[in-house]
Amino acid sequence: MTIQQRKASQEWFEKLRHETIKAFLSIENKNINSGKKNKFKFKSWKRASRESQDNGGGTMGLMHGNIFEKVGVNISTVHGKFNKKFKNQIPGSGASGKFWASGISVVAHMNSPFIPSFHFNTRYIVTEESWFGGGMDMTPTFKNLKSKKKFHSNIKKMCDLHNRKFYNKFSKECDEYFYLPHRNETRGDGGIFFDRLNSNNFEKDFAFVKDTGKCFIDIVPNIINENLKKKWTNNDKIKQKIKRGRYAEFNLLYDRGTKFGLETGGNIDAILMSMPPEAIWI
Repeated sequence: MTIQQRKASQEWFEKLRHETIKAFLSIENKNINSGKKNKFKFKSWKRASRESQDNGGGTMGLMHGNIFEKVGVNISTVHGKFNKKFKNQIPGSGASGKFWASGISVVAHMNSPFIPSFHFNTRYIVTEESWFGGGMDMTPTFKNLKSKKKFHSNIKKMCDLHNRKFYNKFSKECDEYFYLPHRNETRGDGGIFFDRLNSNNFEKDFAFVKDTGKCFIDIVPNIINENLKKKWTNNDKIKQKIKRGRYAEFNLLYDRGTKFGLETGGNIDAILMSMPPEAIWI
């Protein structure tokens, strides 16, 4: 790991944030010919620290719109020391517990019950070791085999450009990770999930991470537009809110990113950005 590699990953996550927001705003405001357009609201934050030195921070981007009921696009770059309890859970923390981490996180909850929720994140973590992690997944309220096939076929095509074993390996890891054991059910339609990606070739791994981001902002608008004009009822909306409850349960009980953010002094609003705007339990 070098300073240049840290800088390159951080700059990529910032660029991808810009491209993602641009793509989402195009969808949100494409049918508005006049009047006020919806926009993202941004809020920067600094990592909490007992010391006075800079320990990094991030920027949260959030929009409540007509098509996107709630969508967040966050970036962060933080560094410092893990607390004694948490450092034992992170590979390569060593005696010092020092770390550096940069990443992007995207969660989109759609207004229409017939458009799935989407999640994406990629990150680069450095301790005494270094690795990439992340992935993307899709959570529909109602089964849509056409959208599911399109989502997975695009991801597989991207994975195959790098390693023909990646799709089967990472889609399996996604299904295993995004699983609610207390419900005995998966969260959604899956996707890919990878962690501790380090082939000892930074450029090769980084190229895969960048293509994962490009794949996300290519396929997601396609699926949204495909399902945008479907009519829905109040009963459909209730079913969507019940499904969102499952989404909230996973993120609060099992999500590693949520735990990482809480244990490293992250911004609470940014960490919980993934929560749906409304959810119900029956």
